[in-house]
Amino acid sequence: MEHQTFHYNTLDALQQEMNTVGVSLPLSTELERLQKPLTVQGKRFANSMAIQPMEGCDGTRDGRPDTLTERRYERFAKSGVGLIWVEAVAVVQEGRANPRQLFMNEKTLDSFKRLVQMIKETCLQEHGFEPVVIMQATHSGRYSKPNGKPEPIIAYQNPIFEKDTPISPERIITDDALMRLEERFGSAAKEAEMAGFDGIDIKCCHRYLNNELLSAFNRPGAFGGSFENRTRLLRNGIQNAQAATRDAFMVTSRLNVYDGFPYPYGFGVSPDGGVEPDLTEGIRLAKLLQEEAGLSLLDITIGNPYVNPHVNRPFDGGPYVPQEHPLEGVARMVRCVGEIQKACPKLAIVSSGNSYLRQFAPMLAAGMLEEGLCAIAGFGREAFAYPDFYRDIVNSGAMDPAKCCITCGKCSELMRAGTVAGCVIRDKDVYLPIYRRDVLKK
Repeated sequence: MEHQTFHYNTLDALQQEMNTVGVSLPLSTELERLQKPLTVQGKRFANSMAIQPMEGCDGTRDGRPDTLTERRYERFAKSGVGLIWVEAVAVVQEGRANPRQLFMNEKTLDSFKRLVQMIKETCLQEHGFEPVVIMQATHSGRYSKPNGKPEPIIAYQNPIFEKDTPISPERIITDDALMRLEERFGSAAKEAEMAGFDGIDIKCCHRYLNNELLSAFNRPGAFGGSFENRTRLLRNGIQNAQAATRDAFMVTSRLNVYDGFPYPYGFGVSPDGGVEPDLTEGIRLAKLLQEEAGLSLLDITIGNPYVNPHVNRPFDGGPYVPQEHPLEGVARMVRCVGEIQKACPKLAIVSSGNSYLRQFAPMLAAGMLEEGLCAIAGFGREAFAYPDFYRDIVNSGAMDPAKCCITCGKCSELMRAGTVAGCVIRDKDVYLPIYRRDVLKK
């Protein structure tokens, strides 16, 4: 199958391609909708836009934000978005995805306090308001590399990933260790609150540990089998985070509602077979988090950036040729996000997957907001390439095609190569030399 890359110079050309492919996307030219403020859990969001958690892998060895980290978040703060969702921050040393992943603990807390203060002060000076800033708390699970080499910690053996080389059984995390991790999410939330964050995300996406447990259908014990058991780490982590912090502190999650792998190795698919989304359990979980845990904000995503990246980030360049048109991938993301929002109208849902549409992405964001398919529009890799995208939308009424992310995947290549990540194309003075050194020369 010939891979169709982005080549649409006009909205008419994009709509014609959508008709040819047979997909429908909610596009709107009423971009003023993106500037509409909202209040969630007593916090005022200055507009309906968010920068999603994008890991730069550029902290210090002990987990503090470093020079490139601070540069990235200063650029994000100048963008003017109402919500800045800070990248994955490990809560235990063994759960770090790389030796430079940010790591929240008592020793690094003051460094995070300075980072949050800088983000808020910069946005206040530039735009007259402080953004809501959320910290994503993570355990990397099977993707843990705290010392630069794979040291996976898995919920269960998965032949889709391991194939003919199973991971050593001793790397399967025990129930006792998971119970300690539940408690650690509580203390990490307290540290995040002390650092000045407005909230914490108990990360449950992209096949990291919490997300992998959602599909632990065949795992024995308290964290596998039943829906209650498979969601236990997430629910208890959230409960502990809430108990450790004040009511005004927001506890949320970035949640995979669809993995894209067949049962029993994927969440969000039918037990009867196939890999088409079946959001029965995803909706059940979202409703539970809203009604029983009291969450008011949820960030929805799908797929696995390591194994099926076309599912969560349709691309022009990647590690393989997808057997679908990228617009089909965008439509799937819209459908999954929208179904959760429609099922849980009291939740403020953050959307994902907007970046592929480049200069037309604001139209997708505005259309989703207008049709009630999300409450906040999230942009991820776009922020690496084009951190001032929202400022341009407000000031010029559009995004500049010459500044947009081209979904080439080079930022992911940098991450996979074990080096710092950023946009090789649009931020080339910083990241092109690194790409040449650490990717092309390997």
